[in-house]
Amino acid sequence: MLKHLTINNYILIDSLDMDLNPGFSVMTGETGAGKSIILDALGLLMGQRADTQCIMPGAAKCFVEGVFDVANADLCSLFEENDLDFEPAECILRREISSNGKSRAFVNDTPVNVSILKKISSHLLDIHSQHSNLLLDNSVFQLGIVDTLADHTDVLSQYKDSYSRIVEASRKLKELTEDLAKRKNDEDYLRYQLEQLETFNPQQGEDEFLRLQQNELSHAEDIKVALGSIESMLCGDNNDTDGVVDTMNRICQVMRQITHVYPAIEEYLTRLDTVTIEVRDIADDISGKAEDIEYNPERLQKINERLDALYALEQKHRVSSSEDLIALAENIRSQLTLLTDASDNIHALEEEISSETIIAQKLAAKLSTGRQKAAEMLRKIVEKSLSLMDMPAAKFVVNIQSSTELNPYGMDKITFLFSANNSLAPRSLAEVASGGEMSRVMLALKALTSRQIQLPTIVFDEIDTGVSGKVASSMAQIMGEMCKEAEQQVLAITHLPQIAAKADVHYFVYKEDVDGRTLTRIRELDSEQRITELAHMLSGSKVTDAAMENARQLLQDK
Repeated sequence: MLKHLTINNYILIDSLDMDLNPGFSVMTGETGAGKSIILDALGLLMGQRADTQCIMPGAAKCFVEGVFDVANADLCSLFEENDLDFEPAECILRREISSNGKSRAFVNDTPVNVSILKKISSHLLDIHSQHSNLLLDNSVFQLGIVDTLADHTDVLSQYKDSYSRIVEASRKLKELTEDLAKRKNDEDYLRYQLEQLETFNPQQGEDEFLRLQQNELSHAEDIKVALGSIESMLCGDNNDTDGVVDTMNRICQVMRQITHVYPAIEEYLTRLDTVTIEVRDIADDISGKAEDIEYNPERLQKINERLDALYALEQKHRVSSSEDLIALAENIRSQLTLLTDASDNIHALEEEISSETIIAQKLAAKLSTGRQKAAEMLRKIVEKSLSLMDMPAAKFVVNIQSSTELNPYGMDKITFLFSANNSLAPRSLAEVASGGEMSRVMLALKALTSRQIQLPTIVFDEIDTGVSGKVASSMAQIMGEMCKEAEQQVLAITHLPQIAAKADVHYFVYKEDVDGRTLTRIRELDSEQRITELAHMLSGSKVTDAAMENARQLLQDK
């Protein structure tokens, strides 16, 4: 139940603090006084879109705060899921909008996402706006009414989970099938490319190795002559010409001759001996290399052909090395493996969809059974309510069309059919019902569903559109009974005195000029003030004695 409402700097409301009473209350006032502003402010607590234009000019921000009694709302688990402190006696919902466009939401002074605020407030408050009657032409809304009465929330939740899995698996199947079809078109070409690469069999570092071999074989004679010359210079030649090694040996011999008289030379002798051994080893290696060098035109031709083929393959695939070709071959293998895996995955998804569809169909059948029973109950209850609202001949039919095709809510499509007279066959409610008839049907449905889900507070914004007199009085009686039977808090915004007179509490909304500004105010009326306001509603701006007496009579009849 909404116990207290605070609104600050919201459009025409600079400051509003009002206690709300349990039971049936009404809110009246001239058109444009600001009743809809108060409703819009309540809408912010229900997570509706925030707009900086709602901030009163000159203010940095506006806020709306509602204090709710949640003792009977069964919200403990919802609060725990969202890591919020739960106090059964009181829950404070708050929404702030700053002039910079930022919107903040709070639950018991804890900042939350607007989605969480919306989820919590949906268990506490429902606002039936002037446009809500349009929902009666919405098949999903109609289905929701029947499901609420059927009270098969668990089955419906299981079905929605199952249907979601079917939809997700179907989405993946479609993507995989389309992807596989595209890949299949390329499969032959991929296999051809892989066969060509595997036949060529490029090796790691092959480019550089072949280029070195090519250079060596192309210049074999020059290399062989150069190595021979180097060997001659190091070791001498057959013409008794000394080489570097012979010269170094003689130097070492001279050093040995003076070691006994000049010991300091021994260090250099040791170092030179080491160098001489290293130079001799180098000369031997070069001699071996020179012997290995051989001009081999056949080998050179094979290397040139291999390099040409390698370069051609690299150019074809737009890569620059044998390593890139090896990586390309591995990538193609992976793509071909994916084709095989995709086929396996498609088969697995098809089996999943098939098995999940069987589960969903069984759950949908349970939903259909529950809806059939609820449809008959709904017919009787709505027709009884319509009879109380001066429509004794009205016929209300819940038409259920079932198919084998699954939809997000099962296998059923529901249409509300209506006839106000015995002489006319029931047809689609949205097509044949007048504004007043739609209002009465909607009130009957709201009274039923709000009681079924034990909604603590419900606000009716001019649900009496299109009715008057005795019918209005009957509608007020139903709203009053909602409060007594279901212990609900009902607040009705109305222009009809017959409804206003039935309420336990009467709030009056009016405008007041303060320091050059027009502001919206609200106050609770006492007994005498109620009589005067009802008289205004009966007779207009000029209150007559007859209107005053009529107003007193309306209150007495309550």
